Amino acid sequence: MSPTAHPEPGSRPEPGVHLRLEGVGKRFGSVVALDGLDLDVRHGEFFCLLGASAAGKTTTLRVISGLEAPDGGRVVFDGAEVAGVPSPDRGIAMVFQTFALYPHLTVFENLAYPLREARVPGAEIRARVGEMAEMLRIGHILERRPETASGGEQQRIAIGRALIRRPRLLLLDEPLTNLDANLRHDMRAEFKRLHRELGTTMLYATPDELEALGMGERIGVLHDGRIVQTGSPDELYEHPLNTYVGQMVGSPKMNLAPAERGDGPSVATSFTDLSGGPWAASLAELPPGAELLLGFRPNDLRPAAGAARGPSFPARVHLTEPLGDVTVLDLDIAEQMFRMVLPESEAVGYRAGDRLDVELAVERTHLFARESGAALARKAAPQPREPAA
Repeated sequence: MSPTAHPEPGSRPEPGVHLRLEGVGKRFGSVVALDGLDLDVRHGEFFCLLGASAAGKTTTLRVISGLEAPDGGRVVFDGAEVAGVPSPDRGIAMVFQTFALYPHLTVFENLAYPLREARVPGAEIRARVGEMAEMLRIGHILERRPETASGGEQQRIAIGRALIRRPRLLLLDEPLTNLDANLRHDMRAEFKRLHRELGTTMLYATPDELEALGMGERIGVLHDGRIVQTGSPDELYEHPLNTYVGQMVGSPKMNLAPAERGDGPSVATSFTDLSGGPWAASLAELPPGAELLLGFRPNDLRPAAGAARGPSFPARVHLTEPLGDVTVLDLDIAEQMFRMVLPESEAVGYRAGDRLDVELAVERTHLFARESGAALARKAAPQPREPAA
């Protein structure tokens, strides 16, 4: 179906759409909201758009939906540019941060509203509302007003009103922000279930990296109106292309320490020297003294015990943050603050002011150019060969 085609009432268009944005720009006065943004969302994919406040997430969704016209670039659905196609004709539905339900209508009528606007026959409306209510588990509140429903039920109503039109593309703009932690967890599972059942292409915008990592098949990291990296959750976590992605993806965020290239194939920091990391080949291309940032995850710091597996150095516990099954320790290392994560059972003996030696897993470290933040290329450590038979 082309972007401008209209389905017959009661018909089921093929779910999903392949979405591309090519060099899309958008300004609001002197503010650049989107700066040559490129994005590719595969047919039927659950794609997360991850970015901090004011990164351009909402503007991206509004341009895709047709609510905002781009200043330049192309928005393409299944190979066809949709410039000039009215928003209602793009086969899109949106769910916003606010539920925006009609308080004077029952839940049934809130769900039915888009179908009545499309002049779908009454019998078809009743059937589709019943189907959607069963899928979203809100059949027991159809005759009630939205204000009598719980927060999770109101979110399901808003989702149902969007999905009942059977869109090919569902745009979700921070839809869980107003829910408490337990409901957010439940609704994340609900979105993944709906995606499996419906096959609709879903583009989910969020500032929460846990939401993105937990739901997205792929994630696009948005910064200053541009996609700076796209990949699977594992790819972004293990191979960030710059310091922004390195600290945006992962909780607690990646530690960064000022460093420089040593005289040999090594990196010098204020607390230790390192060599033999996965960045060693790229390091050889830099002059001695080149300014760098050493990145390492809080999970890759450990208390040194016995024969250290990596370089070890002294630290002082500044603060402990128990988080249930794990504890985050803020460490003062050479007058810099870094974080280490330990299982609760290993961290229970540590208190503020305690001193200890810690070791770093060099094979999991990252190096970035200090000025640009760009990552030096990393290569996986060679694996030991199997012994000959």
